[in-house]
Amino acid sequence: MCVLPVRHNHLMKGIASILVLAGVLLGVYYYYLKRLPTTDSGTAATQAISLTGVRSDLLQIGQAERGNIALNGKCASLDELISSGALAMNRSGRDGYAYQVACSGSANFQVIAEHPPVPPSSGIRYPKLALDSTMQIQEVP
Repeated sequence: MCVLPVRHNHLMKGIASILVLAGVLLGVYYYYLKRLPTTDSGTAATQAISLTGVRSDLLQIGQAERGNIALNGKCASLDELISSGALAMNRSGRDGYAYQVACSGSANFQVIAEHPPVPPSSGIRYPKLALDSTMQIQEVP
């Protein structure tokens, strides 16, 4: 019977420990990656950053619109807000979303963020978001 020196036993135990630890870490990583929270029901986890940016843009547009209404007494289009300098954005959308401002009366407005439809087989859903004059963002049908 061949007996390995003690030095080799410690080396094998170290390698086995590293492999077990790597397996556990890989399992934890995989488990949590699959369970990442989504910001909206039915959306992919990778959309969270995009949707956060869209919400931030909606709030910026809404604040600019409120300032414009306070200053000029009327609602302005998105292009008017950008060209007048009331809005520091130089684009009218983000990551496929397009923004538009709908005015009703002199002080009521709705800022809408809408993404073009995707094929039903894609499994990704792009919610249509709207911000109203109360500065509340909601998903709209």
